[in-house]
Amino acid sequence: MAQVQVYNQEGRKTSKLELADSVFGIEPNADAMHLAVVSYLANQRQGTQSTLTRSEVSGGGAKPWRQKGTGRARQGSTRSPQWTHGGIALGPKPRKYKVELNKKVRRLAMKSALSTKVADEEMMVVNKVELEGIKTKAIVEMLAKLKAAKKTLIVTDGVDEVIYKSARNIEGVKVVTVNTLCVYDILNCDSFVVLKDAAKKIEEVYA
Repeated sequence: MAQVQVYNQEGRKTSKLELADSVFGIEPNADAMHLAVVSYLANQRQGTQSTLTRSEVSGGGAKPWRQKGTGRARQGSTRSPQWTHGGIALGPKPRKYKVELNKKVRRLAMKSALSTKVADEEMMVVNKVELEGIKTKAIVEMLAKLKAAKKTLIVTDGVDEVIYKSARNIEGVKVVTVNTLCVYDILNCDSFVVLKDAAKKIEEVYA
């Protein structure tokens, strides 16, 4: 069984938590994680940028000057790409950047990312976080006591408005739930702080 250290909110070690090897102790698959990250980043793109081609800009119906005899280069329209206010040649048009992964690859990538954090000893489990209202200072102090890195991902088992609002203004800190956890966020953080209930929930979902 994969083991991770459990801390309390004060940063003291309380116990060790055993987690399923099938989720937190597999041999990481770099290819699956790469595909998951590429898919995530591609799916963030809206693909709505658009430019007007020469057939879409207004004007340009008449030939600017006669074909021969002027000494200038021949021109057929003032809306050709080389003209000011002309159309754009080979410009971007709306398109879909979506990259889809099958379920097995997505699950393998998630397990690989979780196993990587456990193997690198970057995963910390916290018993529970109790705050007296929305206090950013309390989260800052907790992370300092845990010796968490600047880029920290905090995972809760469900939506916790108090923790979320307390941490959202801290640079480099992101709070997500088990349902919104993704491979990119896991790999992009230097400290992976998971609430104990969230760790058990992750294990149930991916075991």
